[in-house]
Amino acid sequence: MKRAWWVVITLMFALFGFAFSLTRAQDNGDGGDQQPAAPTPAQQDCDGIYMSYDFESRRKIYPFLKNAEKQAWAFKSTAHIVNTGTYELKAWKIYVGFQHKEILVGATGAVLMNGDDFPADVGNGTYLSGSGQTDLKTSISTAGDYTQIQAKIQFSGTMFGVKPSGVPMPKTIRLVNDGYKCPSPTNRKGSMYVCCVRNPKFKANVTKTKFLPRQKGDLTIAYDVIQAYENNYLAQVTMENCSPLGRLDHWNLTWEWMRGEFIYNMKGAYPRTIDYLNCIYGDAGKYYQQMDFSKVLNCEKKPIIGDLPREKANDTQVGKIPNCCRNGSILPPIMDQSKTKSAFQMQVFKLPPDLNRTALYPPERFKVDGVLNPEYKCGQPIRVDPAQFPDPSGLQATSLAIASWQIVCNITRAKTRKPKCCVSFSAYYNESVIPCNTCACGCSDTKNCNPKAHALLLPPETLLVPFENRTKKAIAWASIKHHHVPKPLPCGDHCSVSVNWHLLSDYKDGWTARITLFNWDKTNFEDWFTAVQLKKATAGYEKAYSFNGTKIPKLDNIIFLQGLKGLNFLVAQKNGTKPEKDPKVPGKQQSVISFKKKHTPDIEVAKGDGFPTRVFFNGEECSLPTQLPLSQGNCLHVNFVVAIFLSLLSFVM
Repeated sequence: MKRAWWVVITLMFALFGFAFSLTRAQDNGDGGDQQPAAPTPAQQDCDGIYMSYDFESRRKIYPFLKNAEKQAWAFKSTAHIVNTGTYELKAWKIYVGFQHKEILVGATGAVLMNGDDFPADVGNGTYLSGSGQTDLKTSISTAGDYTQIQAKIQFSGTMFGVKPSGVPMPKTIRLVNDGYKCPSPTNRKGSMYVCCVRNPKFKANVTKTKFLPRQKGDLTIAYDVIQAYENNYLAQVTMENCSPLGRLDHWNLTWEWMRGEFIYNMKGAYPRTIDYLNCIYGDAGKYYQQMDFSKVLNCEKKPIIGDLPREKANDTQVGKIPNCCRNGSILPPIMDQSKTKSAFQMQVFKLPPDLNRTALYPPERFKVDGVLNPEYKCGQPIRVDPAQFPDPSGLQATSLAIASWQIVCNITRAKTRKPKCCVSFSAYYNESVIPCNTCACGCSDTKNCNPKAHALLLPPETLLVPFENRTKKAIAWASIKHHHVPKPLPCGDHCSVSVNWHLLSDYKDGWTARITLFNWDKTNFEDWFTAVQLKKATAGYEKAYSFNGTKIPKLDNIIFLQGLKGLNFLVAQKNGTKPEKDPKVPGKQQSVISFKKKHTPDIEVAKGDGFPTRVFFNGEECSLPTQLPLSQGNCLHVNFVVAIFLSLLSFVM
């Protein structure tokens, strides 16, 4: 009996000891379940930002090939970014140097900084920024909370050409935020890591803002929340053009909702598709069961937004928004400062778990384009200090946005992208016109033409004739001038707008050129502009007679040209007077430009200095010919000798 009591007492003490040790483990303050695996010695010794990349697995995927270099593999890997320093890291950005023809299918916790969608070709490396968790606080300010000081990115994708015995690792990894230096990473089999430290020579801008300062770019997009409720908010989106050569016409703006949001209504713009089916059959329909979704404007994950026409500007239902309703035109500041912005408002509804006033998240992956405009690449939204707006009551007061984000877009010129406009050259000393290059703006059908042959030289009058009607005249001109005619004939240029630059005259103290714009498109271009770069001649620019010309020497010797009042409309292509016989007629604008040689004494106009090296139309850079008109000075000299001989012969007779 005594032994039984002793066993019971022993078991009670054992249970009490286990419970006490469990309580101490829970109250010890070491993070409990949040505490990750023990950090590596390299992470413990890092006083800055610690980055690591770990390759996890791969498997062979279809098609199965014997050629190892062409075999595709599905892979998974993980990257960690940990703030082990004493400074908070705002809007982290990293570079991963992929090198095995990788195609990223997903990157949990991150987005591509160039705004591309998944899947994305990242075989030459890629830049990523945070999605959701963009800032990494310090361990000091969070008591070592890893959920606030660490970002984790889980990669999944496809790669090529690495045999099973090898480990496919990137070339390098590094932090690309300003003010940090990263040495070469340390490689281990299947992993690499690096410690990026603050650059002591870097002088950050001293700001008193809570968030990151606003950045500069060719085009900026502001996403401001101006009213917030429990399950919805009112946002104002403002696009502003800051580039002297950038512009948008009939713009389309799109983004991707990341948390199931949908647009209830809008003012100042409208979605290209009015669709609420995704709400009815999706999570929104399950949560908002009493909502009349027939009044919802758009439920697409990637809506496409367009501007309203000008007549809707004063409409009380869809207009009455400052800087709205301009038919999709955003001009450069050099043309009209009052027309550089475009804005609209929208009521956005949210889904659980974001049902409180402060749970505000902007959409991501912004993209913007126009009809005939430069290509823009947009970054990800960055939280900035709240924007200020004039008080709607008219008082001398300002109201603050509840939350503001900025998206910066810059003009890019991808080598694979074809332009939408082209240039032809001609001169007073040569009877032929060098037309736009073959397939200058791309060729979709090359069965009946040669995309690699040089375009045929043309007589000047054919510049007014569409390409499909030039064949007979081009062949006849080649026969007269004894030029080679390739078979099959060269393809067309397929450009919406063409620009002819003609050297008109060349004198001792000055010279002139004539520029002509041809619109072969079905779209009218209002408030058009063109810009030409003349590296050696811009200093001598004097005047444009039918256009409004401005010399911008600080902008790489650019001459900016736009239509005068009454000439600022480049009409679309129209039918001839007799459509059954006459070819179509392009819209046309023309002006003579004069130059003085006083400031450019060494200029050689006919040898190339009188021709532009770059030409822009509405911000789009045009394709230039690969050759210049040849001077016929020798021929003119022979003709002059012949003329003297004939005169003497006539005198003798």
